[in-house]
Amino acid sequence: MARFNQPDARNENTRCWVNGLVARDAASVHVLDSVVQGGDAVWEGLRITDGRAIQLEEHLTRLIDSAHALAFSEIPSREALRSAIFDTLQANGMRDGVHCRITLTRGRKSTSGMDPRLNVHGPTLIIVPEYKGMVYGDEGIRLVTSAIRRNSPEFLDSHIHHNNLLNNILAKIQANVAGVDDAVMLDDRGFLAETNATNLFVVRDGRLLTPFAHACLPGLTRRFVMDAALDSGISCAEADLTLTELYTADEAFTTGTMGAIAHIIEVDGRQVGRGEKGPLTRQLQQAYDERIFDRAVPLPLC
Repeated sequence: MARFNQPDARNENTRCWVNGLVARDAASVHVLDSVVQGGDAVWEGLRITDGRAIQLEEHLTRLIDSAHALAFSEIPSREALRSAIFDTLQANGMRDGVHCRITLTRGRKSTSGMDPRLNVHGPTLIIVPEYKGMVYGDEGIRLVTSAIRRNSPEFLDSHIHHNNLLNNILAKIQANVAGVDDAVMLDDRGFLAETNATNLFVVRDGRLLTPFAHACLPGLTRRFVMDAALDSGISCAEADLTLTELYTADEAFTTGTMGAIAHIIEVDGRQVGRGEKGPLTRQLQQAYDERIFDRAVPLPLC
């Protein structure tokens, strides 16, 4: 378990949303729900800081787009999703240091089976708010390369933010066994894709590079960092990158909603750069801290 993401006693008596508010201890989904039957669901992780929902509209767009790509017959409106999130947070008086796991399943089936025509009860919306810290500290992270490859779009498109996370989980298990923070995952061609939980960036000769989104989720924090780099006059591009280019990078870091920008100090036992946070990483972290709230959505007053 991540060092800065331990269970928090404040979460024990909170309320969740399962198509309506329910006590956390009583929250459940039906045994015939699609997420139980086949992992048939999409999800988002939303960060709540200082009374504001970070990148809320972008998260809602990706959730709706992912459900549409999976041909959900019923998808809640943006307004309904936003209202359910706000109602859940208000019911708990949560306004800071909170992570919301938002899951939309295809819903309960009439009987067991994978056929979506068995879904006759409408979708299930699940919102789990938790007091939760960021997943990395500031001392740098260590990675190991996983033998598990990231999904190719010819099998399952990683642009869909789906609940089929077993290849990521298997990669994380390898990282745990190796005693490091996370695992680097390659695509089916052997190029860098992402880690089991975050997107990857490398810095080489003052230029910022990130893997093409062939086999990785094009993350919201990834997009934010790319835009911030271009706004700051930093050359930034997508590229096919090899492990060697990660090993020999001047700097490298990961990006994610609950990881923000975390610098990499080691991959497969090889020190990355000088084994410390580099100047361009520091610059982008500062830009992140200064600008991530620009489009954040204020929560209604409790």
